[in-house]
Amino acid sequence: MILTDEQLDRYARHVILKEVGGAGQQKLLASKVLVIGAGGLGSPLILYLAAAGVGTIGIVDDDVVDLSNLQRQVIHMTDKVGAAKTASTAELVARLNPDVHTIQHNLRLDAGNAESILAGYDLVVDGTDNFATRFLVNDLCLRHQKPLISGALSQFDGQLATFKGYLADKPCYRCLVPEDPGNIGNCAEDGILGAVAGVIGSLMATEALKELLGLGESLAGKLLIYDALGTTFRRIGLPKDPGCPYCKTHD
Repeated sequence: MILTDEQLDRYARHVILKEVGGAGQQKLLASKVLVIGAGGLGSPLILYLAAAGVGTIGIVDDDVVDLSNLQRQVIHMTDKVGAAKTASTAELVARLNPDVHTIQHNLRLDAGNAESILAGYDLVVDGTDNFATRFLVNDLCLRHQKPLISGALSQFDGQLATFKGYLADKPCYRCLVPEDPGNIGNCAEDGILGAVAGVIGSLMATEALKELLGLGESLAGKLLIYDALGTTFRRIGLPKDPGCPYCKTHD
């Protein structure tokens, strides 16, 4: 792949980075990322992946845009209320960067469809808010040895981690959350400061780009916690659980 003059202009600030350069930009344009959830986390995540020139972005969501979403789900506009989130997202991505091909998966992932969908991507980013989907995605990423970036939000804080449980010294998502903790609330019940989703979603995009380009230190094996009210970031070690029945089989 040779960058066109227009692409050299569009991605100039990437190309002049010695860690990225033209070869790195070509790699991004050839990359395929699956984003699960086009909501609060998916919105900034997808916008930054598209702006960066990630060539193929799969979007998984079975919901429609609601007026209450717009306080934090910045990829959706007011005139898209009632529209499928996948279609709303794909339309804005096309306006932002015509280099990017979007694939709309307007459905809820389940055991019957998830494996065939995930298999076609290089990297998976999970911004969902239910544990059944998170566990399913984790298990499939283990099986297919795909990096998984996962983010979560609460009222004034958020967290993210990269999971590579198929490696001998790295945990999977189930090392952090072994089983469904039950009802822990959600933004519809508890509320959320909208901009917190922007912080975590942008960090997820940064980690995705690092993984695709092989830049810097991976967040695998660590958990990053953001407290908006205290304006603090905390990074803690996240060891592999030697008793985890899911990722120990992939050592």
